[in-house]
Amino acid sequence: MFQFSNPQYLYGLITIPALLAVFVIFWLQRKKAIKEFGDRALVKGLMPEASAARPWIKFIIAIFALSLIIIGMAGPQFGTKLREIKREGIELVIALDVSNSMLAEDIAPSRLQNAKRAIAKLTDRLQNDKIALIVFAGDAFVQLPMTTDYSAAKMFLQTITPKLVSNQGTAIGEAIKLGRKSFTPSDDNNKALIIITDGENHEDNAIDIASEASEEGIVIHTIGMGLAKGAPIPVYNKYGQKDYRTDNSGSVVISKLDENMLKKIAAAGGGKYIRANNTKTGLNALFDELNDMDKVEMDAKVYSEYEEQFQYFIGFGILLLLIEFLILQKKNKRLVAIEFFKSNLLKK
Repeated sequence: MFQFSNPQYLYGLITIPALLAVFVIFWLQRKKAIKEFGDRALVKGLMPEASAARPWIKFIIAIFALSLIIIGMAGPQFGTKLREIKREGIELVIALDVSNSMLAEDIAPSRLQNAKRAIAKLTDRLQNDKIALIVFAGDAFVQLPMTTDYSAAKMFLQTITPKLVSNQGTAIGEAIKLGRKSFTPSDDNNKALIIITDGENHEDNAIDIASEASEEGIVIHTIGMGLAKGAPIPVYNKYGQKDYRTDNSGSVVISKLDENMLKKIAAAGGGKYIRANNTKTGLNALFDELNDMDKVEMDAKVYSEYEEQFQYFIGFGILLLLIEFLILQKKNKRLVAIEFFKSNLLKK
C-alpha cells in the first residue's frame, strides 16, 4: 500500500514543465545570439572552455532534485510497518430497523435519519471498543461485522436505506438472534446490543429471544423511534413527489411507536429502554451505561501502518543538488582532454 500524507504539495510538480520551458527559451536565445555574433567555429575557438552539454546536465539534475524534494514534502508512505496493540473495551452491536415505517417524519427529519445521525455521534465517542451494524425489517442482515474501524462504520451507515431489506416487517427477534452471532465467542460480560426501532409489527417472540441472549451475558437496550400519536409513512413517485402509504381500503397508514413491547424486550435483556423524540435520540443517554460495563482486553491484533519514506526522497534530492553545484558551467582545463561531458547536443 502507498499513500501521501500531504498530497497538496504535489501541486509543486506543476512548476517543472514551466521551468523546462523557460530554460529552453533562454538556451535558444543564447544560441541565436552566438550565431549572430559570428561564425560558430570561430566563436567556439574564442571560448575553448565553454561547454554546450554542462548547462543541460546541471539543469536536468536540478529538475530531478526539485522533483524528489517536492515528492518528499508530500510525505510518501508505504504500508510495510507492523505493530501489535491491545485494546480494552466492549463489543457493541447496533441493530437498526430499516422498515418503511422508519421513514415516518414524526421525529424530524425522519425516524431513520435521526437514528443514523445518533449512531454516527456515538461512533465518534467510541475509543477502544468494537462495533458491528445490523439492519433488519422482515429479515436481518449484517451490514458491518465486528470491527474497530469507526470510519468504515460511519461509511456503511450512510448507505443504509429501507431498500437494503426487501422483506418488510419488523422482526426484532431475528435481529437479536443475528446480534448474538455477531459477538466474538467468549464468556466475557462485555457485550451490548442496542436495538433502534419503532417496534411496530413485530413478527416473532422477541421477548423470549432477548431473555436467552441475556443468559449469555448480552445486555440488550432498546430505543423507541417515533411518537405515540404516530405519523403517516411518506412514499415518493419517480418524479420526487411525496404521497403517503395507504392500506387496502385506501386509508392513510399511521405508524405508531409500540413502546410497551420495547420496554419488555429491554427488561428481558437486562438493559434499558429509552424513547427518542425531537430533542433527544437516546444513544447519548446509553453511553454512560456502556462506559460502566466491564472492559476486557481484546485479542492482540496486528495493524498495518504506513511508514514514512520522505527522508529518502529529500535526502537523494539534496545529494543531486550538491552534485549539480559541483559541476561547473565551463570545462575544467586539466580534464578537458578527458571530456567527461562530451556531447553532440548543440552541434545541430
